[in-house]
Amino acid sequence: MSVLIYVAIPVFLITILVELGWARRHRRDPAIKGYAARDTLASLAMGTGNVIIAAATKLVTFGLMVWVYEHRLFTLPAAWWTWVLLLFAEDLCYYAFHRASHEIRFFWAAHVNHHSSQHYNLSTALRQSWTTPLTGPLFWLPLPLLGFPPWMVLTQQAISLLYQYWIHTEAIGRLGWLEAIFNTPSHHRVHHGANPRYLDRNHGGIFIIWDRLFGTFEVEGERVRYGLTTNLTSHDPIHIAFHEWKQIAIDVAGAHSAGDALRYVFGPPGWSPDGSRLTSRQLREAETAAQKL
Repeated sequence: MSVLIYVAIPVFLITILVELGWARRHRRDPAIKGYAARDTLASLAMGTGNVIIAAATKLVTFGLMVWVYEHRLFTLPAAWWTWVLLLFAEDLCYYAFHRASHEIRFFWAAHVNHHSSQHYNLSTALRQSWTTPLTGPLFWLPLPLLGFPPWMVLTQQAISLLYQYWIHTEAIGRLGWLEAIFNTPSHHRVHHGANPRYLDRNHGGIFIIWDRLFGTFEVEGERVRYGLTTNLTSHDPIHIAFHEWKQIAIDVAGAHSAGDALRYVFGPPGWSPDGSRLTSRQLREAETAAQKL
């Protein structure tokens, strides 16, 4: 993890306190979820665990990037235009990672904890995965292969993560023309919605252009219902971090064929051989069909 993240930790805590004060002033507004003590503590615990695990695994990740960089296709200088290219290239890698983390259950098992809060505030941004540091690096390996130095890649990853912190808030509404290019609080509130129309939408990091290009964009309309389609009832960080991995193991153990076992792991979240559970696409299709009646 870049030193930028460690430096930003005091800023995270201060801005959470500021937003907490704002939420208390708007506590009578039914549209504002605000904060809940146990939920916030769970988010902070998840963030702390992520920092520790990411730091412990960073040497391996960096070493893998260095090895790929040694076999690079091009050599890019640390010039201003390289940073501009990297800004967009890294964000595209993030989009691929984030979309896969919603559409492939193996990666969803690592990412689901970030969506497990039924509140949406700056502390939710810190509800980070304990297993994504192990499952995520693959998606950024094209960057050193193309010639971006590993230190630049890690720095840009940190910049992206810092950018995404501020968009986890209910305190900021629509931002006009910026909404056409950048990921904003409005766009990301949609991403955290459990409403069928909002599922698996707005995966961008800094930019929203990838969602617009690849058909995963949704504008904020109806009030967002935060959380999962089936919400957790526990605030235990260990349960939050590993509950979906446990469920995958249960499903695979009970599978009636090798094909079903593979689909339980690498199919979309919610897939089941008998249709007893529904995927995000099926939930959206069911809502669309119901609206046409």
